Amino acid sequence: MGRWGLAEAKAQFSEVVAKAMTEGPQEVTKGGKDAVVIVSKAEWERKTRHYRSAADFFMESPLRGSGLKLERMRGGMREVEL
Repeated sequence: MGRWGLAEAKAQFSEVVAKAMTEGPQEVTKGGKDAVVIVSKAEWERKTRHYRSAADFFMESPLRGSGLKLERMRGGMREVEL
């Protein structure tokens, strides 16, 4: 992963983007501390595609179709003091 200071990343933004697209995520620091990571659109889609919604998450679960049976707790809702 490439690592850039903020001023350097601003001055060479096109290069940062090009490297994110060809070499992978590029870290940018601000004041010597981690600030952001620049990733390509393809990488972003690959990392986030499985989490579009909770329904997608459960539909893509490796446990789907495993025959796992879960029992609901009986007794209704519990009382909570606010």
